[in-house]
Amino acid sequence: MKTNWKIDTLHSQIGFKVKHMMITNVKGTFDQFDASLEAEDNDFTKAEFAFNANADSINTGVADRDAHLKSQDFFNAAAYPHLSFKSTGVKKISEEEYEIHGDITIRDVTKPIILSADFGGVVVDPYGQTKTGFSIDGKIKRSEFGLTWSAITEAGSIVVSDEVKLNCEIQFVKQN
Repeated sequence: MKTNWKIDTLHSQIGFKVKHMMITNVKGTFDQFDASLEAEDNDFTKAEFAFNANADSINTGVADRDAHLKSQDFFNAAAYPHLSFKSTGVKKISEEEYEIHGDITIRDVTKPIILSADFGGVVVDPYGQTKTGFSIDGKIKRSEFGLTWSAITEAGSIVVSDEVKLNCEIQFVKQN
């Protein structure tokens, strides 16, 4: 029997980090997002994950940087308002580890990706809601999605790395 799960946005975070000047990481999140999960009871090996984030909700804590990330140099949020992911398969590695295979779409460019997921288990919260959680990580090359802005310092260092690390903490609520 299929079970539908809806993301608990109050207890979830969609994040990323990217090397800046190749010496430190700049972190950010998307503040507006939605996700769903369809699985057979509590067996997530046949699960279907779907995710959507509002590109205009990117938040790195610096307004000028956020504006640049929303511009044509990066996400072009006006023309491409959403980023999305849809799973194509799930592979159970161990009781706590899964690989989620799927397609990620940024700026209308879709590429396959494999995400690593640490399964947190299934619990009933104090309000009687059944919840499950995953810590999900992955990597993309931003240039493959048309996010090609780049600059070189006088010393020859790259300002922003092409590799972006994705890190998400996702909590789902079982739907009745």
